[in-house]
Amino acid sequence: MLEPLSAEAHLQLCLRRIADREPEIHAWVEVNPQDYLEGRPLSGIPYGVKDIFETRGLSTGYGSPLYAGRKGEFDADLVVALREAGARLLGKTHTAAFASFDPAPTRNPRLPGHTPGGSSSGSAAAVAAGMVPFAIGTQTLGSVLRPASYCGICGFKPTFGRISTKGVLPFAPSLDTVGFFTPTAADMAELWTRSFGAPSTVELRNATWMREPPEGWSDLCAAAFTINEYEGARSHRERWERYGTRIGARLAGLVRSGLEMPEARYREALEVVEQMRGKMAALFRESPFILTPAATGPAPEGLSSTGDPSANAPWTALGVPTISVPLPGEGPPLGVQIAAAWGEDDALVAMAQNPGTDSTFPSFWQRRLARQVSPAKNPGNVEPVPGFWGKV
Repeated sequence: MLEPLSAEAHLQLCLRRIADREPEIHAWVEVNPQDYLEGRPLSGIPYGVKDIFETRGLSTGYGSPLYAGRKGEFDADLVVALREAGARLLGKTHTAAFASFDPAPTRNPRLPGHTPGGSSSGSAAAVAAGMVPFAIGTQTLGSVLRPASYCGICGFKPTFGRISTKGVLPFAPSLDTVGFFTPTAADMAELWTRSFGAPSTVELRNATWMREPPEGWSDLCAAAFTINEYEGARSHRERWERYGTRIGARLAGLVRSGLEMPEARYREALEVVEQMRGKMAALFRESPFILTPAATGPAPEGLSSTGDPSANAPWTALGVPTISVPLPGEGPPLGVQIAAAWGEDDALVAMAQNPGTDSTFPSFWQRRLARQVSPAKNPGNVEPVPGFWGKV
């Protein structure tokens, strides 16, 4: 029987994995293990955090060469909370520039030559490569669940506002949400119940596949992109006016078009979201857990794009909790996305370990998913790290 790893053994194992794979993966901006508190729920468990979170004395450069060498002046609320829970901050992970669409240098550990997704690419890749047992990202459209799907790991976006974003670089404040990455749904349950959640007391019911999106779904998706563009343009206007395309070609284009967008169009998008919240509340009363693909397909080939967030954007706009769980089997990584009603985070994390339904996509979703790569054997699987959660 294996003994649980000590905190020092955890750290050394992570550092060995990083030394072995980081030259290939480029998941990290800085590796600088911090102290941790003993006798807490997460004591000694290492993690990485996306480089848009303020971290005192550590790199906080927003994924941009414009801020290379910048050190954080304080700790974001989430970093403080994890320190109080005993977790050990290992370092900062790469992000797309300013958490937008200009890719980071990170590679996909599970599907070489294909994007790891974004904008939380470094956090997803670090977990997928076995460098840390969990990592932190953010989602404004699909920046947690999409890279989780592409990299074959679990990604969780809690209910909007459940976890503070103070100390996180804003993009679209109506959408910005903190998220988590772990290797599996069981690992996510361990992390969540030891930190921000609790064991679910809700009677769990089987998840239901969304055969057809409800009326207005495409308008909801468009509204999410509109809000992202309008608010993102105003969040980064000052940088764009100062640096132009040096903030990133894609982000500069978004700022230009977003600043030209009439406020009336933005207000209409907010109204669409509000109307769809009422419609989805009724649907959740009938089906507490709803399944859809976590991405529009496997990770696209090449590194010039972070992929399409449209599978996640409507759920993000609604503000409901969602989780991506990797599907088993051969072929490129792909995840199933499960959504629950607002505030049902504990129940969602609990049921994600066993959705109680067929683990493959039904035929109606198979036809919609455009397979972008051939179903070759997954070349990048990493043996899971034993003992991180104190189990034997």
